[in-house]
Amino acid sequence: MRYILPYIRKYPLSCCCLAAIWVLCLAPIPETPLSHIRFIDKWTHIALYLCTCGVIWTEYLRWHPLKNQPTTFSWKKILRWGWLAPIIMSGLIELAQAYCTGGRRSGEWLDFLANSTGATLMLGVGTLWVWFRARE
Repeated sequence: MRYILPYIRKYPLSCCCLAAIWVLCLAPIPETPLSHIRFIDKWTHIALYLCTCGVIWTEYLRWHPLKNQPTTFSWKKILRWGWLAPIIMSGLIELAQAYCTGGRRSGEWLDFLANSTGATLMLGVGTLWVWFRARE
């Protein structure tokens, strides 16, 4: 626990977003008035991962500024934790939905693809964000 606590203190919003994703993805979802909209589930997955990865990027850039010397910003770390880790987590959630929810939820490849799309969109936005901030 002592190894995790510094990350929770440093990245509290990211941890809350990740925990919320786990809860939302494993809880049974009731019918809503928006259920009739085509691909609403996929759009929700894209938005969820776009926003979550955006929070991760924001908190990372808060603690690892681009302008201070020596710079602590690392492309390897932001790619690993702000893009790849959410995609891997997405795959684990889809597997958990398929095998651990007793049929209340189903894991789908298209959900995984939508999650990956949201994370990849944030990778593009984040890369532009870093590029513009570095030029200031």
